[in-house]
Amino acid sequence: MAAPPLLSLQDIFLTLGGKPLLAGAGFAVGRGEKLCLVGRNGSGKSTLLKIAAGQIQPDSGTVFLQPGARLSYLPQEPDLSAHATTLDYVLAQISDPQQEWRAGAMLGALGLTGQERTPTLSGGEARRCAIAGVLAAAPDVLLLDEPTNHLDMPTIEWLERELLELGTALVIISHDRRLLATLSRSVVWLDRGISRRLDEGFARFEAWREELLEQEERDAHKLSRQIAREEDWMRYGVTARRKRNVRRVRELASLRATRRETVRATGSVTLNAQMAGPSSKLVAVAEGVNKAWGEKQVVRNLDLRVLRGDRLGIVGANGAGKTTLLRLLTGQEEPDSGRIMRGPSLEMVTLDQQRRALDPQRTLSDTLTEGGGDMVQVGSERRHVIGYMKDFLFRPEQARTPVGALSGGERGRLMLACALAKPSSLLVLDEPTNDLDLETLDILQDMLSTYEGTVLLVSHDRDFLDRVATSVVATQGDGEWFEYAGGYSDMLVQRNLQPLTTEPVVAPTVSPKGSGAPRSAAKKLSYKDQYALDRLPEEMAQLESRIVELREKLQDSTLYGRDPARFEHYTAALQTAEAALATCEERWLELEMKREALQAD
Repeated sequence: MAAPPLLSLQDIFLTLGGKPLLAGAGFAVGRGEKLCLVGRNGSGKSTLLKIAAGQIQPDSGTVFLQPGARLSYLPQEPDLSAHATTLDYVLAQISDPQQEWRAGAMLGALGLTGQERTPTLSGGEARRCAIAGVLAAAPDVLLLDEPTNHLDMPTIEWLERELLELGTALVIISHDRRLLATLSRSVVWLDRGISRRLDEGFARFEAWREELLEQEERDAHKLSRQIAREEDWMRYGVTARRKRNVRRVRELASLRATRRETVRATGSVTLNAQMAGPSSKLVAVAEGVNKAWGEKQVVRNLDLRVLRGDRLGIVGANGAGKTTLLRLLTGQEEPDSGRIMRGPSLEMVTLDQQRRALDPQRTLSDTLTEGGGDMVQVGSERRHVIGYMKDFLFRPEQARTPVGALSGGERGRLMLACALAKPSSLLVLDEPTNDLDLETLDILQDMLSTYEGTVLLVSHDRDFLDRVATSVVATQGDGEWFEYAGGYSDMLVQRNLQPLTTEPVVAPTVSPKGSGAPRSAAKKLSYKDQYALDRLPEEMAQLESRIVELREKLQDSTLYGRDPARFEHYTAALQTAEAALATCEERWLELEMKREALQAD
């Protein structure tokens, strides 16, 4: 007999502002289960998590937490203002005085001393402090709402490993596909007020969701045809006995009511970037660039070439200099030495992760029209603001809503709407994925993949970088930056599968149960090594295909005479691919031998 869940929500109904938000939603999670909660922005995910945490009371339904079970909740925007320092905040989350030593250990693991003053924390520091609090509390049930927002890549990877080892019941909301695929064994999809559960892991979720939506469309089509038949009978066939006629009339009314009450799936976001006129092939070239802030060297001897059509990802730990590098490439900062040449006729549009361009007092309509009535200038076209709002899933009644009242995801869509209305040949995107739902991320990825201009992208979303970036510039430490071809996973292969690191973030030595004893030696590969071992065969197959393709091109005996430059390009590419394949094969052999040795112990 299965053990009862630690936390269970059943038949949760909630109406906000006169609009039903939850209509029978719920989930259950047991000890050791890792459950991800997904759905569109505004579907009620955060609200459902707040109900589970006891912060909101539903109109009806049952919330059950096992007696004696401890629950910790990380909100999307944690409030630390009631505590003077980061240590004070984390200590306040720990109920057992004998476990207070965990506060310092967890803060240290997340790169904090405990003496930081909470009013002066950056967004990333506040998030790390809040994460330290919920982990130090050692709860039986852990609820996390967008835990990776404002975190840098090394911290995200540390958190992923930490959550993977936890034995607690976990419910997580996140837009980070890589994190969800690694952690979750079950998915709850919140859609139009109801919840559906898939116990096959996140990797299967999107195909399953499409199957359900297609079945809904088929059912809706059948219902419409049945109503049409009954309406035809009403017009031409009411000649039989009166009782039978009354019954069929009632059935027709019931069918019509069913169709009225059916909540159709929300439409999709429409994203189209407005291209400016033609720009030069050369976007930016950095030669021997150096930049320091005080004694800290953030860019050292950088050589980099950005061409039209490139989609360049910039990754690194917080404080490594990503924003400085971005500002140097776009001309907002000048180097201390070296030079940067920028192409003429560049039309740049910037999407700022802090959303400073948004005035919280201004309405959604005024923000889009810049106070210019009810028309939006979209490239060379003028469109009515309501129609343009619908492209980004805003309802007409939201036109007069203050920006400050919008959810985080809605503000993210509004920033996209403002940015994409302007003609551009260079898009500068600083953490564009924060708070966006998975469907909007898919469409943004497709748009960026077909965008004819150039994209400079700062992101900590590994899956997003894999799907979008043509190359990645990553910090090597001490101001050194290096460019890798491909996305984030390709960068890892070229770095011999070594992830980005940052000195303060180290795994804590406390055990998951909080006993203070060190963790026992691993009897299996670490997550990082296992991930590499699983991915390397695919990488090697791709490299082998590329090598075959290049060799076939070089077999053309007339190529060198016709196009010597192309011959040299293919030759260099072949040498690079063969070297990369040799590196992958050596790494795969090393990991396979390590796995066999661990299994033999």
